[in-house]
Amino acid sequence: MTFWNNKRVLLTGGAGFLGSFVRENLINRRGVDPSNILVPRSRDLDLRKWQNCVETVRDIDVVIHLAAKVGGIGFNRKYPATLFFDNAIMGIQIMEAARQEGVEKFVAVGTVCAYPKYTPVPFKEEDLWIGYPEETNAPYGIAKKMLLVQAQAYRAQYRFNAIYLLPVNLYGPGDNFHPEDSHVIPALIRKIFEAKEAGQTRMTLWGTGKATREFLYVEDAAEGILLATEKYNESEPMNLGSGFEISIRDLARLISELIGYDGEIDWDATKPDGQPRRMLDVTRARDRLDFRPKVSLEEGLKRTIDWYQSNIRIAPSQ
Repeated sequence: MTFWNNKRVLLTGGAGFLGSFVRENLINRRGVDPSNILVPRSRDLDLRKWQNCVETVRDIDVVIHLAAKVGGIGFNRKYPATLFFDNAIMGIQIMEAARQEGVEKFVAVGTVCAYPKYTPVPFKEEDLWIGYPEETNAPYGIAKKMLLVQAQAYRAQYRFNAIYLLPVNLYGPGDNFHPEDSHVIPALIRKIFEAKEAGQTRMTLWGTGKATREFLYVEDAAEGILLATEKYNESEPMNLGSGFEISIRDLARLISELIGYDGEIDWDATKPDGQPRRMLDVTRARDRLDFRPKVSLEEGLKRTIDWYQSNIRIAPSQ
């Protein structure tokens, strides 16, 4: 834990879903003084503006860049230009500002959406460039992938210690449950919970249900990011995942069981599935960091459902 001694940490996106868990971990598990953690809020500090990036990295030792504009398949299809521009410009500028300021370490947190659509499963880091990402994810995935190129170029030319992490789909308490831009697990929890409350005997979900996904509980993701910040200093990207794959159809069944919904689920095959399969090879993180997620999918879903039932107080979507 001496890595963090007297270090000033910039945590972009630190007030968001993942960022709040990273900040909590820094304080409660690593003993970092909260006054040494800078968390800029997007409403107060727009990182798309260069001068804001310059000012926010001043006197900072470590940058963990989590800030991102994100959403599910529907959101990705509706706002591809916004997703590309906002994510690319924030990342490029904050890394360049950190480089100019002489920041000791920069941690760029990318996305599994950067992988090609038909990557062999499990996804290995060396396969990141063998094809184009799945179309609905491409603007977001490529914008975040640019930060890997930037990090490697800056290490080669400036000897700037930037690393790039590829977390798989995250979920957990505090996730975004809004019907317009939520990801798959919070979207399913909300839809199934609302179907149960409305007494519906059937409900319809997007896609065929055959696509597969891997999920990582948010607390485990926060731990993996901080372990990499402490221990990993190489140019090659690193996957962070659970190493467990489940179909969307089976995921929906499991969530239904945990919520207590016994109605039928129909699948609308006219809607996109997204990437056909998604599961990471987590060998590098296991070998270099001894990173081993602790929360099983079922346990993580129970915690997430409990949080949703206790904290969400919005009207059901129409």
